Amino acid sequence: MSTAVVSEPSGFTLPQGQLNVIKWNIYFGFAVLAVGVIMGLAQALSYARVNLVQYYPVVKSYYQALTIHGVFNALVLTTAFANGFIALTTARGLGRKLNNALLHAAFWTLFIGSILAAYAMFADKASVLYTFYPPLEAHWTFYLGLALVVVSTWITSAAQLAALRGWRKEHRGERVPLLAFMSIATYVMWDIASVGLAVEVVVFLLPWSLGLLPGVDPMLDRTLFWFTGHPIVYFWLLPVYVSWYGLIPKQAGGVLFSDTVTRVAFILFILLIPVGFHHQFMDPGVSQGLKFTVAALTFAIFFPSLITAFSVMYALEIGGRRRGGKGLVGWFFKIPWSDPSVAAQVLAMIAFLIGGISGLMNASYTMDMEIHNTAFISGHFHQTVGCAVALSYMGIAYWLIPYFERRELWMPRLALFQAFLYFFAVMIFSNGLEAGGMEGMPRRTDMVHATYWLAAWKIPGIMTALGGTLMFVSAMLFFLIVVMTIVAGKRAAQGDLPFTATVQAPPNVGWQPRLDRLSYWVLISVVLVIAVYGPFFLEHFPPSLSIQGLIYP
Repeated sequence: MSTAVVSEPSGFTLPQGQLNVIKWNIYFGFAVLAVGVIMGLAQALSYARVNLVQYYPVVKSYYQALTIHGVFNALVLTTAFANGFIALTTARGLGRKLNNALLHAAFWTLFIGSILAAYAMFADKASVLYTFYPPLEAHWTFYLGLALVVVSTWITSAAQLAALRGWRKEHRGERVPLLAFMSIATYVMWDIASVGLAVEVVVFLLPWSLGLLPGVDPMLDRTLFWFTGHPIVYFWLLPVYVSWYGLIPKQAGGVLFSDTVTRVAFILFILLIPVGFHHQFMDPGVSQGLKFTVAALTFAIFFPSLITAFSVMYALEIGGRRRGGKGLVGWFFKIPWSDPSVAAQVLAMIAFLIGGISGLMNASYTMDMEIHNTAFISGHFHQTVGCAVALSYMGIAYWLIPYFERRELWMPRLALFQAFLYFFAVMIFSNGLEAGGMEGMPRRTDMVHATYWLAAWKIPGIMTALGGTLMFVSAMLFFLIVVMTIVAGKRAAQGDLPFTATVQAPPNVGWQPRLDRLSYWVLISVVLVIAVYGPFFLEHFPPSLSIQGLIYP
């Protein structure tokens, strides 16, 4: 039980100015989440044919509310949280501060980009949904705003890599501390994956919206989106994995059993980026051979998730047995369930297990033919992102906000109730969507005004509305707890990140030190991306920019 995940487990704290910038990212993300949650309530109730959108100020349609919900929750919240949280874990892992100018630049780039995108959405000039498929056309501020949101992640990555370079100069021959390795690997993966979205927006959609291009090539743009659109799931998840691997074991009284296995899991996410085509199984413009290849890669990327399930649960088992747990499963009930931070994240792990199973159904070509573009997809999405990610963010916040503010968490029992309420609410909500999806209930559809309705959708629709309402109530409790902790929590000394330890120190000899050479894995990933996507892009270049834009409404 020797080596700590961070290089210097005692004595290092970030300067308050850098902590403030990190805090601004987190708080801005949660403020955006609050708006997205309000929009989400209307989406849930629409499946029970309840029209809540008509009572919202500014918002004029279901599709406008859905766009705000998707973009704010899936793009802006996740980016803001990752930029802040991963900057913190990188700095703490390396035991050195980050570049102050880059941290500020990343925040203001994110903020300005979010405001531009918000203007377009609230002005009803960008009701193009989270995927913004052309030829649906949005105002240029929407595309510029989202481009800046992506740029903010590149600036954050630059700050990480600069810190890593400085650390290596001072620690020649040493292994990169695990907490920092996981954090940096997360952004290295995203640096590659985000290229597709950046090219789509900057090269095609932004000039098109400004009248500089005559039209769009929907098939090409759709493929560029999904080059990023599925790996972005791991950009949402890997900050959570950093917590699950690097922090939760300590909170539960356990340790990680293997430094090497943890690094391999994160490296696999870098390598297996080109899996986005499985969202295009039904697209006629993609060859059958390519669909088969990507289906295999999609099943392969389930492997690092299995590694995570084993590693994290083993760490929790160690903690549970140290606390007196006996038998095959007795340890599970001995982990500190009274700690809302631990409870929220363990419940998120359970949701992710369920969401992973439904994700394998999406990855199967024959199953996808049954559930493609149905509410089943939304059910799966909310099990993974809407619960595994969002509930983990909440659990992390239950120690992170007190860490920022030097205050105790306000009403921990209410926070514990909130976590359990959210988990069971999502289970009801997602089960309703998946059950309805298996009966053909569509997604991305204004069910209130739809002229068609099947009797088999009634009960799933009611379950979706009920679960969504309970999710909304739980989210409001979360915001209440956060605000009250900031303004009324009892004063306390600032602690430290709850970083965990590994059973053995990472070896400095043999093949394991090569795991730290991220450039190797980037090169292999790029080669694989070219092998998978190269033939498609060669076939579609030069693009046929002949399709004119459609503006809703």
